[in-house]
Amino acid sequence: MAWYYHRRTYRHFSIYRFGERGSGVRARGEIQDFEKLRDKCLREGRLFEDPEFPATDISIFYSRTPPRPFEWKRPHELAEDPVLFHEGATRFDVVQGELGDCWLLAAVANLTLNQGLFYQVVPDDQSFSSDYAGIFHFRFWQYGRWIDVVIDDLLPTYRGRLVFMHSTEKNEFWSALLEKAYAKLHGSYEALKGGTTCEAMEDFTGGVTESFELKKAPPNMLKIMLKAYERWSLMGCSIEPNQQITEMELSNGLICGHAYSITAIRMVEVNTPRVNGKIPLLRIRNPWGNECEWKGPWSDRSPEWTMVSENERKELGLTFDHDGEFWMSFKDFLQNFTRLEICNLHPDSLTDDPLTKVSKKKWDTHVFEGGWVRGVSAGGCRNFLDTFWINPQYNITLEDVDDDDDDETCTMIVALMQKNRRCKKKMGLDCLTIGFSIYHLKNAESLPKPLAKDFFKYNASVAKSPSFINLREVNARFKLSPGTYCIIPSTFDPGEEGDFILRVFTEKENKMSEYDEKIELLKPDDEPKAPAKPKHSMSKLHVQVKESQEEKDKDSQIKDFFSRIAGEDLEIDCYELQEILNFALRKEFNFDGFSVDVCRSMIAMMDVDRSGKLGLEEFKNLWMDVRMWKNVFKNYDKDGSGFLNTMELRMALNSAGYRVNFHILRALVIRYGKNEKISFDDFIMCAVKLKTMIETFNEKDPRRLGKATFSLDEWVEKTMYT
Repeated sequence: MAWYYHRRTYRHFSIYRFGERGSGVRARGEIQDFEKLRDKCLREGRLFEDPEFPATDISIFYSRTPPRPFEWKRPHELAEDPVLFHEGATRFDVVQGELGDCWLLAAVANLTLNQGLFYQVVPDDQSFSSDYAGIFHFRFWQYGRWIDVVIDDLLPTYRGRLVFMHSTEKNEFWSALLEKAYAKLHGSYEALKGGTTCEAMEDFTGGVTESFELKKAPPNMLKIMLKAYERWSLMGCSIEPNQQITEMELSNGLICGHAYSITAIRMVEVNTPRVNGKIPLLRIRNPWGNECEWKGPWSDRSPEWTMVSENERKELGLTFDHDGEFWMSFKDFLQNFTRLEICNLHPDSLTDDPLTKVSKKKWDTHVFEGGWVRGVSAGGCRNFLDTFWINPQYNITLEDVDDDDDDETCTMIVALMQKNRRCKKKMGLDCLTIGFSIYHLKNAESLPKPLAKDFFKYNASVAKSPSFINLREVNARFKLSPGTYCIIPSTFDPGEEGDFILRVFTEKENKMSEYDEKIELLKPDDEPKAPAKPKHSMSKLHVQVKESQEEKDKDSQIKDFFSRIAGEDLEIDCYELQEILNFALRKEFNFDGFSVDVCRSMIAMMDVDRSGKLGLEEFKNLWMDVRMWKNVFKNYDKDGSGFLNTMELRMALNSAGYRVNFHILRALVIRYGKNEKISFDDFIMCAVKLKTMIETFNEKDPRRLGKATFSLDEWVEKTMYT
C-alpha cells in the first residue's frame, strides 16, 4: 500500500491540513495550521474565531432557517471550570443532542474504548488551561488520508445549554468540540443528519466495515464477533425503524431506528444446580446515556446475574446505573437487533497496541484511488455491455489459502467508497448508486490490458457486491479459490461522474495492481503486446502514409512552401510553422487552423538545440509525425465532423503508438476535451505533449526502470518549454 508523506506524521500516518494540496479535500479559504494560528492568537492576546466555519446559522443548517434563535458561546461562558476531559474520556461522555446523528455518537462512544485510536482523533496537545486561545483541532480519516481540522470553541446553545452532542459532565467539552470539527469537515451540522455507524467508524480509524443483516446471520456469527472484539474492532448495532416513527421505544426497552454501541463480548461462566458452563453475553450502550435500556434477561438487576459469581461480576465491571449501558445474551441479541456493523481496523492502527503482543495476525491491505469520468471511465454496470469495459479495472492474485480453512479458499473483503458526497448535500447531490463485480482471469497473461468488451460478453462474474446502492460505501466478504481476479467498480448507470477509493483486505499476502496498460511509446505500426485482440481493441490501422505519387507531390509543395517561409537561415519559428501547417491541412479538415500554442509545443518537441526554431530536417521529421496523426484522426472521425468522441481517444492514441492508462487518459480529457469531444487541433496537441513528455522521461531513464531523477531547474526548464 502506498502512503502519503507529509512533514507532520502521527505513528505511521501522514497528517494533512484541511484543504491542503494533496489532502484530497478542497479548501474553502486559507489553509489552517493549528500551531501557527494558536501562537498568533496568543501573541495578539485574542481568542480564535474561525472564518472558514463561522458562528452563524449557515454553519448549522443549509436547507432551512433555525427553528429558534441559537447563541454561540464558548465553554467558559457555560461552565466555571471547563475542561477537555473530566477524569479521562469514556463512553459515558457522549450524550445525543437535538441533531439526528446517533450513528455518529455510537461510533464516538466506541472510539473511547481504544486509547491509542482515541488520541489519534483527539490530539492531546490542547486544553482549556495551557496555551488556551479558543482554538482546537481534531483528525479524521478521509479517503486514504488523515485530515487535521481546526475549529474555534464557539458552540451552538439555547437558553444556556448545548444544543447538540455533549457530555454528562457539564464542564467537559471534548465530545461537543469533536462533533463541531466533524460538522466543519462536511460543511454543516445538518450534513450530519442521517448516516450509518460504520461511516463514522471508518472516519475515526481508517478501517473497513462490514454490515450484517442479523435475520440472515451466518452460522459463525458469534465467532466473527468474538474475533472482532479480540482485535479491538469497533462494533455498532441497530433495530429497523418503524415507518411512521423514526425512534420508537419498544416494550423491551430498546429503541427502533437507533444506533447502539457494542462495548464488550464475553463468555461468562454460569453455575446453577442444573446448568454449568459458559454462555456468550454482549455489553451494549444506548448513546442517549439514560434509563432507556434493555429490560429482558441479563438486564440491570435481572435474576440471571445471581447465576454468576461475585468475582466474575467484578471482572465484568458490572454496574446497574441508569447510564444507557446493559448486558444481554447473544441469543437475545440475534432475536431483537436487525443489523450489525463491524469496523475492521487497519493493521497499522494496532501497531502500538497491546493486542499485537498476543496476536501477530494482520490484514493484508491494498488501497487504490480512481474515478468515473464521463466519456472516459464512467461505463455503468454490466447491463451496459458496450461501455462496461471502460470502467477502471484492478487485478488481484490470491495465492495462499486461509489458515484452518477446510474449503481451501481465501478470504477477501472488498470495500468501494465514493468520495465527498456528504459535503455536497447542500448542492442537491446525493450518493451515486455504486457496486462492483469480480471476474476470474483463467489465463491472465494472455488477456489484453485493460480487459476488452468481448471478455465481458463471454465471461460471467464469479462474485459481486450484494447490490448496487446509493450509500457512501458498499462492501462484502468473499471466499474465493486461489487464482487471479479482476475487480470492476462502477456506478449503476453509465455517464455518472464521481471519485472513489477501493480497499481490499485479505487474510494472506497477495499481489494487486491496476489492470491497465504500461505507459510507453511504440511505433504506430507495432501490434499491442497482448496476443488476444477483440474487435474494439487497438488493432493495427492504416495510419502510416502510403508513398503514392499524390503524397510525394504534396510533400514537395510543402517543402517548397517551407523554403519560401524560412528565409535565408532556413529555419522557422512557431508562427511560421503555423502558416505551413495551416497551408497543408486546412483544406483537409473543417477547422480554424492550428493554434500558436500547438505550434510552440511542436517546436519544443523537435527542437534539439533549444534554438526555438526548426531546420529543414527537423521539420521533415515533424511532418512525418503530423501526417501519421492526421491519418489516425481520420480513421476515427467517421462522420468527418472534425471531432473525436472522448471514448475513442484511447483507441486513436493507441493506433498512433501511444500506450496510456486511465490516469493519463483522464488528464487528457480534462485538459483538452469539451462536451465529451476532442477537436483535431487538440488531438494533435495530445499527441505532441505525450511524445515530448515520454521522450523527456526516457532520456533520464536509459535503463527503463520507470524512474527518473530531475533537478529542480531541469524539471522547471523541461516542463515550461515543452
